[in-house]
Amino acid sequence: MPKILPYLEALFAVIVWGASFIATKIAVGQISPIAVVWIRFAIGIPILFIAVFMRKQFAFPKGNEWWYFALLGFLGITFHQWLQSNGLQTAQATTTAWIVATSPAFIAVLGWLVLKEKLSAIQSFGIGLAMIGVLVVVSKGNLASLAVGQFGTVGDFLILISAVNWAVFSILSRRGLRDHPSTRMTFWVMTIGWLITTVAFLAQGKTIEITQLDSRGWAAILFLGIFTTGLAYIAWFDALAQLPAAQTGAFLFIEPPASMVVAAIILRESITLPAIFGGAVIILGIWLVNRK
Repeated sequence: MPKILPYLEALFAVIVWGASFIATKIAVGQISPIAVVWIRFAIGIPILFIAVFMRKQFAFPKGNEWWYFALLGFLGITFHQWLQSNGLQTAQATTTAWIVATSPAFIAVLGWLVLKEKLSAIQSFGIGLAMIGVLVVVSKGNLASLAVGQFGTVGDFLILISAVNWAVFSILSRRGLRDHPSTRMTFWVMTIGWLITTVAFLAQGKTIEITQLDSRGWAAILFLGIFTTGLAYIAWFDALAQLPAAQTGAFLFIEPPASMVVAAIILRESITLPAIFGGAVIILGIWLVNRK
């Protein structure tokens, strides 16, 4: 029976992350994106700190590591969450989930360009498939609209940039993960990224917006803070520690369909054939990129 726990933890994490796009869309409908990011991490970081402390993994960065973590915090938290939160003001939650799913393809491309990692013909084909799937999703099946420069909404474009940005963040994170446990590194990246966000949050005078949240908005924010930023990361790292990376990574394919179902139930977003077909093409492409 205990052996099923890491699988359940991985499943819990990806479903929560899939639902996070819906929660973010609800929250940014009531307050500014930067306020959403600031509040959710203010809630989630203490939860992650408790996990790091209880596992006796807490340690301060040393020397130049502060600058390294500051760079990761800006890219992975401040800038990344700004892109996604602003993007979700006009992009559908379902579309966002499918676009974000292409991050492994961009990671593979950057690994080839920057780290000189090998990229096979099958992986290259998979990257091409994933990009075609994105075009189908954002154009809602009307590929002819792309010929006249219509790439979905502005939000779709911001989400696509966030997928590329996450790939850059992931490549840069590899060095730190050789020296630090995942939970500790995530804690410091989140904390420093949140502190950078705090400067902009206070400078723009957004604190007044906290009072604008109604019960639905607070439910979305609490979900983002407690589950998405806190518990899901803890569960994911637990699963990674007990399961082979390939098995754990396979669970990420569940995230976009989970997001599509939750968006249909809560936001009444329609489940269309182009979204299903384009999503299936994306998943096939990413599977080809990741397969051994």
